[in-house]
Amino acid sequence: MVTLANKNREEIRSADELEADIEIGKENNFEMISFADNWIGDIDFGSYLYIRGTEFGGIVSEIESSTGQNRIFVRGATWRGMLAKKIIEPKPGEDYRTVSGKIEDVTRELVAECGLDSLFSVPTTTDETEIEFQFDRYCTLLDGLDKMLSSIGYRLDICYIKTRSEAYVRIQPVPKTDFSDKEEFSQDGKLIFTAQNNQGGINHLICLGKGDLKDRIVKHLYVQKDGSIENSPYYTGLDERTETYDYSSAEEQELTEKGTERLRELMNSKKFAVDIDDDIETEMQIGDIVGGRDYITGIVVKKPITKKILNIKDGTCKTEYKIEGGD
Repeated sequence: MVTLANKNREEIRSADELEADIEIGKENNFEMISFADNWIGDIDFGSYLYIRGTEFGGIVSEIESSTGQNRIFVRGATWRGMLAKKIIEPKPGEDYRTVSGKIEDVTRELVAECGLDSLFSVPTTTDETEIEFQFDRYCTLLDGLDKMLSSIGYRLDICYIKTRSEAYVRIQPVPKTDFSDKEEFSQDGKLIFTAQNNQGGINHLICLGKGDLKDRIVKHLYVQKDGSIENSPYYTGLDERTETYDYSSAEEQELTEKGTERLRELMNSKKFAVDIDDDIETEMQIGDIVGGRDYITGIVVKKPITKKILNIKDGTCKTEYKIEGGD
């Protein structure tokens, strides 16, 4: 199931002895485990470990041997994790990095600028969608691409491709798909899931920017009943929950943008995690919209998939999906 390839991406064998835990969407890393007695010794730094035709995989950067546990641990960043280790920088003399053009051309240009085009390939398609976008200063390539694509209803599609003549990571901007009308995680599917509804989040954020004392830039942001963020309060009295956000180098525009992002992390939220057995890769990907319902508590969620975790143990696969976001 897990394939091992060398630094030149030449496939060596199927690494069936490995247990695997591969997370994409948040931490974007992997850990694979071999019992010491099963360790063959052909997995090295720079080796590729992946599942063909999926996003699950990456390059080995850490190997740990534990005699107490009689196990060898192999770790590294996933393909998505590699994007998180590159930075989008403003061009010389500019405050922000801005782009415009066809979405796939822009994606291809950014991948090349970050030095990843020897492994990552953006295919040429018939999609003529164009975009104009300004990135946050010195954001990661992953965060930048995610935010840029999300602004037009797109997401990143990542997949390791191996043919007889080549091996590469295909990275492609594609429209998000809303599966919520036909795919709802609930007791009806006899699935194992966890539903969480947090209604105790922050709804008033005081953002502190550039300046000192009375001259400091102060911006108040308020969560509204529908989950939007505005400049006037909706929740007051006992219902108001306030916190400060310190960003001492920011002017008002940047302070508002970053403060809004921070408040979305702190506000009321619903989270839903579901385990699906024996299903390595469904058509639902990071960024797609799905629904979740717990009949016991009445929690209902319709949010993007934010995390996928693949666990392989004793030859059995289990994929966990997590969806979360503000109410």
